[in-house]
Amino acid sequence: MHPALSIIFFSTASGAGFGLLALTGIAVPLGLLPQNPGFGIAALALAVALAVAGLLSSTLHLGRPERAWRAFSQWKTSWLSREGVLSVLTFVPAAVFAMGWVIFGRTGGVFGLCGILAAMLAVGTVYCTGMIYRSLKPIRQWHNCWVVSVYLALALMSGLLLLDLVVRFWAHPTALPVLTSIVVVFAWWLKERYWRFIDTASAPSSIESATGLGRRGRVRMLEPPNTEENYLLKEMGFRIARKHRMRLRFVTRVAGFAVPLVATLAALFAASTIAAAIAVLGAALGLVVERWLFFAEAKHTVMLYYGADTV
Repeated sequence: MHPALSIIFFSTASGAGFGLLALTGIAVPLGLLPQNPGFGIAALALAVALAVAGLLSSTLHLGRPERAWRAFSQWKTSWLSREGVLSVLTFVPAAVFAMGWVIFGRTGGVFGLCGILAAMLAVGTVYCTGMIYRSLKPIRQWHNCWVVSVYLALALMSGLLLLDLVVRFWAHPTALPVLTSIVVVFAWWLKERYWRFIDTASAPSSIESATGLGRRGRVRMLEPPNTEENYLLKEMGFRIARKHRMRLRFVTRVAGFAVPLVATLAALFAASTIAAAIAVLGAALGLVVERWLFFAEAKHTVMLYYGADTV
């Protein structure tokens, strides 16, 4: 699939924003984070800014962005529509939670419940984002059990990294960097399992199965269906060389996981805000590359009709 920069930014920025919002909405009412209104303004503003910026960027990939509102009407059948509905609903209890925390200085009672509700809706939004791709049966690299798990884990990881950085301006956390490190390792493991799956799992579709002529023996294309590049070849037939794919995976491993892990541990023992910032910047670069690969490595079944042997 052709990697669209707007969708890459959307899935990384909104994932981090909703991840940070979910963590704040749960931890603050439970008294696990500073109750300072200044911390509330910084954490919630950053979370909402990332989430909204990501959601708005996703409309740039549409042919008619002004009609994006119509997607909300298909929530019964479309994961994309469910994502849009949940994302908007998330901001309602989040606004009440923010008002109680920042204006009235209260994070318990009704305001605390709104924070927890906003956290649940934020997790649901990220889940729907993953299901948009998980539900596409023609793309083997997406239609598997690892996709949603990776989306949720990376949102949690990026949210924790941001939270670990922001909270250091008000307190010196000890348990939070440990939890962040564990989640980084877990997310790394999930991503490695995903890569192993798409590299080793046999392709379910071939030109024989696509044409229904497999019982007659080997099938080959007599000639291509068109003489010049069309929309399907441009969007569905994007190819990346194996050497580039392996290099980009290495960048993801180093920048997206190894650097955040080492920097977070360094921030834990040295109480360094700079190390926490390096962890965030490394993860940002690594996750952008990871998400680019997520699209670039995907192959649509339709490419069987354009010369691909298996998909």
